[in-house]
Amino acid sequence: MINQLFLAAAEAAEDEEPNPLVPHLAEIILGAVVVLILWFLISKFVVPNFERAYAERTQAIEGGIAAAETKQAEADAKLAELEQQLSEARHEAARIREEAREQGASIVAEMRQQAQAESSRIVEAGKAQIEAERQQAVTSLRAEVGTLATTLAGRIVGESLDDEARQSRVVDRFLADLETGAPGVN
Repeated sequence: MINQLFLAAAEAAEDEEPNPLVPHLAEIILGAVVVLILWFLISKFVVPNFERAYAERTQAIEGGIAAAETKQAEADAKLAELEQQLSEARHEAARIREEAREQGASIVAEMRQQAQAESSRIVEAGKAQIEAERQQAVTSLRAEVGTLATTLAGRIVGESLDDEARQSRVVDRFLADLETGAPGVN
């Protein structure tokens, strides 16, 4: 049947002039065979390469996304760790500041106590020095007063009081009378 169609088409073609819009039957068959060969070659060699490249690209993208998610999770964990360390460092700094305040307060209290002790020691040393100077002045005055008193008493009495024992008794009695506030008359 196909042969009859070809023959009928060939006879019609010989009788009339060819139509430029209708291709020859041989061109149609040849075009169909070439299209089938191209379809076979593209489906056999080109399409698998495209499919493989598409699959590789899909895997690369999915792997990249997974790697990015992993890196993001690691970065989030690292950020949380750094925030924790920063928080701990802030707490440590606050603790150190508080310890420094306490140490400062204890040092101030200790220095105050030392200053008071030093002040008390200086006052006591001053009192002791004043007492020593007073004792020295009293001793010096006793000697001078004693000498003056015996000389004066010797002039008043009219006899010499050069005897040490007598002189000492007179001076002691005179100073005792002075300390009590009532001068003794003998």
